[in-house]
Amino acid sequence: MRRPHALLLPFPAQGHVLPLMELAYLMASQGFIITFINTHFNHARLLSSTSTPSSINFISIPDGMEPEDDRNDIAKLCHALMTFMPLHLRQLINTMNIQESDKPPCFIADEGMAWALDVAKTTGLRSTVFCPASANTFTNMRSVPYLIEHGIINEQDGSAMKPGQVFLLSPGIPPMNVDNLSWNCFLDSESNKIIFQYVVNNNKALKHAEFVIFNSFYEAEKAVFDYLNSCKMLPIGPLISKHSSSVSLSRCFWAEDKTCKSWLDEQSDNSVIYVAFGSLAIIDEMQFQELALGLELTGRPFLWVIRPDITGKATTRLPEGFSDRIRGKVVEWSPQQEVLAHPALACFITHCGWNSIMEGMSNGMSFLCWPYFADQHLNQSYICDVWKTGLKMMPDENGLITKEEIRGKVEELVGDEGMKKRALALKEMAMKSVDKGGSSFENFITFIKVMKDDV
Repeated sequence: MRRPHALLLPFPAQGHVLPLMELAYLMASQGFIITFINTHFNHARLLSSTSTPSSINFISIPDGMEPEDDRNDIAKLCHALMTFMPLHLRQLINTMNIQESDKPPCFIADEGMAWALDVAKTTGLRSTVFCPASANTFTNMRSVPYLIEHGIINEQDGSAMKPGQVFLLSPGIPPMNVDNLSWNCFLDSESNKIIFQYVVNNNKALKHAEFVIFNSFYEAEKAVFDYLNSCKMLPIGPLISKHSSSVSLSRCFWAEDKTCKSWLDEQSDNSVIYVAFGSLAIIDEMQFQELALGLELTGRPFLWVIRPDITGKATTRLPEGFSDRIRGKVVEWSPQQEVLAHPALACFITHCGWNSIMEGMSNGMSFLCWPYFADQHLNQSYICDVWKTGLKMMPDENGLITKEEIRGKVEELVGDEGMKKRALALKEMAMKSVDKGGSSFENFITFIKVMKDDV
C-alpha cells in the first residue's frame, strides 16, 4: 500500500510554525510522508539553528519579500503572501502531481494561510485548516459578517464603530474587546485595513476545508466548541512534544541556551519565576527597566528570556549593577518546554501567546499575564476568568506596570494554594485529552482515518 502524503503550510511566524511541526511529527508517526513548506527566509533560519529530522521533508518557496525586509511588519508580510505566494505554491503542487510517486492527496494550511485552500482545490488536493490559536480566536476571526451586521466593526476596514466596545458571541464564551481584534492592533489605519482584507480572504477560502483542527482541547474551550457545533471542528491539542527528537526542534528559530537546565537543577523546587514573552512582543525601555527592578524586588530566583530585540532597539541594557545583585539567570532564548517541566519553577510570567499557554498548562503552571496584542488579551481572559489559574498585571495611571505591582502579584500568585490546585487539575485534564480514549486523541484518530481514505 502506498503511504499517504501530506503537504503542510504554516503562516511564516514562529508561533505558527512550531505547533504545525508538532502535528507533522504526529502524522509521520501514523505513517504519513510529510512535506513541510516554509518560506525561503524561515527555511534558512531553520537549517542554521538546528538539524532537521529525517521523518519530515522540509522545502521552501518565496514569500515575496526582499531579504532585508522586516518580516515583523505583519501588514507588509500579509500583502506579500497574498500577492506572490499563490503562484509559487501552485507550481510546487503541480510539479508534485506530475511526479506520481510524490503526489500528495491532502493539504493542511495554517488558518493564517487559508487563502491557499483555493490553490489546493484547483490542484485536486483535499484540504484541512490548522488553527494554532484558541478556538475562541478562530471564532472571532470568522465572525466578520456578524460583527458588521451588528454594527460592531466597519465593513470597509474592520475598524471599531465604537472603540473599546466589548462584544459577546455566546454565553460562556469570554468577551472580546473590538480593539483587540487582530486587524485593529496596529498603529496605522492602512496596516489594519490590509490585515482585515487578508482575514476576509482567508475566511472565504474556509469553505474548502474538510476539517478545521485546533491546538486546543474540548474541555478547555467547551463553550466555544459547543457554539461551533460542528463535526468538522476537531480539537486535537495540546500539541506538546513527548519525544526528545521533537524537543530538539521545538524552538527552531533561536539558538537555545543549554545551561538553563543545569542552573534550574541548582534551585529549590517551586522557587523560580520564569519570564518569557515569545518571539514578537516588544516592551518599551522604561517598562523593561521596571520589570528588571520588579524581579529583583521579589528576592526570588528567576529565569528571564531577553531576546536581543525585545525593546525594539539594537541593544538592551539592564539596570546598572543588576547582575551583581540578583539571584536570577538571563538568557537570549530557552528550551521552553524543558524549562516549564522542571520542578524548580513556581510560576510563569507570560505574554499569553497560545503556544506558551498550552505548554505552561500541560506542566501545571500558574500564570502572571502580560499580554502584548491581539488574541493575547483574550487568552488572558481564559487564564484569569475561566480557568482561574493566573492573575492579571495591572498598570498604573501612566500605563506602567510598576516594580511594586510585579512583586505583589508574584507573592499573591505563589502563595495561592487554590490557584496551584486548579492549575494541576487543568494539567491532568489536558493530559487525559491526548491519552488513548481522550477527546483530542479520538479526534486525531478520526482525522487520520479520513485523510487515509483515498490512499
